[in-house]
Amino acid sequence: MRFTKMHGLGNDFLVVDERTHSGHNWPELARRLCDRRRGVGADGILLIGEASSGGLRMRLFNADGSEAENCGNGVRCVALLAARQGLAGPRVTWETGAGPVVTLVREDGMVTVDMGSPRFAPAEIPVAVQGVDALDVDLELPGAVVRASCVGMGNPHCVVQVDDVEQAPVGEWGPLIEHHRLFPARTNIEFVSVQSPRHVLQRTFERGVGETDACGTGACATVVALRRRGLVETAADVTLRGGTLHIEWPDGGSVLMTGPAEAVYEGEVAVDSGAEAASA
Repeated sequence: MRFTKMHGLGNDFLVVDERTHSGHNWPELARRLCDRRRGVGADGILLIGEASSGGLRMRLFNADGSEAENCGNGVRCVALLAARQGLAGPRVTWETGAGPVVTLVREDGMVTVDMGSPRFAPAEIPVAVQGVDALDVDLELPGAVVRASCVGMGNPHCVVQVDDVEQAPVGEWGPLIEHHRLFPARTNIEFVSVQSPRHVLQRTFERGVGETDACGTGACATVVALRRRGLVETAADVTLRGGTLHIEWPDGGSVLMTGPAEAVYEGEVAVDSGAEAASA
């Protein structure tokens, strides 16, 4: 099976054209191939497939085999690859599990993504709390109560503001919050500190993966949550361990994310199709 190793700010993926590699058990392959010691190594497998509309579809299987609804860094990667390989033009509407996502590969090589409107209703995130939104939620953890803001970007996010992201207990709190009883579909967690109204620092513990160098949907959720609390402006830079994303959220509009994507290398891995179950 041929793949392209790509990353968006260090959030790395194996990108596969599903149209020529069908019939695989993708959750099992993701668990095997994403292993950084016994496999190729990645945060997930990205599939480029054919959408029901006849356009292109993106699917992401995390390193633990779970399927994510959307991925901001991932969609930048598939957009760049599709443009370079002539699968599509610079502007593409991708079918994702979170609905349509529009990407634009710019002349400078950066990719702008229209991530759509954020979700605030608890049932749409989802988070099991009452009220019109979940921007002030207390999470009871062993030995601590963490105040968080929950936002949906087609996938669930929990934004936790801290004084110093480098000292944040990401490895300790991340798994506890991901599997917290209030999140029926689990959640991604962003640990953030506001440097100025136009600059935020962020570390992310991703659902099904662990801490990653970057999270595009998480950066969007961070700016949205902080903007709703009056802490950042309409446009802000979010600096993650892998680099910086520019996020814009005009009042009442879609969230726009701009950042890089990079193809690292192409490879081929032996996959025993006969030993694989039917694709999920």
